[in-house]
Amino acid sequence: MTATTHPVPSPLSARRRWTVLAVCCLSMFLVGLDTTIVNVGLPAIGHGVRVGTRGLEWIVDAYTLVLASCLISAGALADRFGRRRVFQCGLALFGTASLLCALAPSAGLLITARAVQGIGASMLSPVALAIVVNAMTDPKERAQAIGIWASVFGLSMAAGPVTGGALLHWLDWRALFWVNTPVIAATLLLSAVFVPESRAPRNRRLDLPGQVLLTVVLTAVVGMLIEGPRIGWTSPVALAGCAGAAAATAVFVRVESRRAEPLMDLRLFKRPAFSGAVVGAVAVFVALNMTLLLNTLYLQHTRQWTPLAAGLAALPLAVGATVCAPLSGRMVGSTGPRLPLLLGGAFIAAGALCLVGLTPHTSVLLLLAAYLLIGIGFGFANAPITNTAVNGLPPARAGVAGAITSTARQLGAALGIALAGGLVTAVTPAGLAHASRPGWALVAACGGLLLLLARTARPKESLPSPASPQARQPA
Repeated sequence: MTATTHPVPSPLSARRRWTVLAVCCLSMFLVGLDTTIVNVGLPAIGHGVRVGTRGLEWIVDAYTLVLASCLISAGALADRFGRRRVFQCGLALFGTASLLCALAPSAGLLITARAVQGIGASMLSPVALAIVVNAMTDPKERAQAIGIWASVFGLSMAAGPVTGGALLHWLDWRALFWVNTPVIAATLLLSAVFVPESRAPRNRRLDLPGQVLLTVVLTAVVGMLIEGPRIGWTSPVALAGCAGAAAATAVFVRVESRRAEPLMDLRLFKRPAFSGAVVGAVAVFVALNMTLLLNTLYLQHTRQWTPLAAGLAALPLAVGATVCAPLSGRMVGSTGPRLPLLLGGAFIAAGALCLVGLTPHTSVLLLLAAYLLIGIGFGFANAPITNTAVNGLPPARAGVAGAITSTARQLGAALGIALAGGLVTAVTPAGLAHASRPGWALVAACGGLLLLLARTARPKESLPSPASPQARQPA
């Protein structure tokens, strides 16, 4: 089958390029916000649809698992049918699923609607990044744009608990999904006016076997983490599930390594910088999502705080991420990823170590200080991970690299929720603080992993000029 090629579009004006970035960042904010806004509302959702901790884990992870599984295929669809077209379809699907979530009468229907939401979100994240990379033809300008992109995503993830707490205070848990409607409507309108249509110079084929296998692998791994504590890790079902996950992973690697156009280009992992960025993305989002879930359950169950108070307690985390993410983007552009990664790992580890001795009566000041430190670490860590993944690649491959790192982020989010939930499932409110201590130790370990990755990062990533062969190299 001969691949279809498309002409290279004319360069956009500076104002148009930055407007395109703003529209794409708006969609990215929506995806990130929806990943974490639900966390603070989990107790209220559980009461509303009569479901326990494991059911709540599935409500969160149904979204992140489907999102992680479909990201790369969504990028291939955008290459073939047009990025703006797929982007707008994703917005419409995401909005429709949000309405279904708000109207869901039971946990089963809510989980199903969250999965559909994940499909819509998968058409936003990598496609929007590909639109930005296509619009920003100058590598230095592209690095600045990616820094802003990472900043907005970090802000959205950290702002979710605060926004959710406010909505729960004034309305109810269904407002957590209604809130998406005006943002989606505005983004649809702005994308129709300002975002140009674009396609990759060469279409990628859809890899259906790879898509199915990736979905099976992610669902099996996260599903076992969620259900393992309930069924027992040594039970026949658990052992069979672990064996199935390992077998599916082996088959996935074998199938993808033999395909001419695989869903996941495993050759990218031969680049140490890219592999490190993927591992770092998983670690950062494990740390963030464990922090958010453990914080929500501890404050609302153990300390009996309201959702609004619990959301406001996460405000230092949001402030730290918001202030430090743009600074991190500028540092990446001027000195490379090493320093912001070192700072990110150090602050995340320091914040988590403050809480490894958590008790039901831990000082509020210590809690807020820990959340601030973790937020600062998250703000510093996200931009160098994104930039390292796509920097040095031609624009046609940047979308694939961005999709893989986005998949890694969502996998980290799903793992973080599953691991945190496994620690506190069937634990009484009085025992929750003690049960969560291993979780804070794991968050600290994620910070330590970033420190190790920072040591292997080059001090200054080389930026190819627009006229260089590297910048013009096709996928």
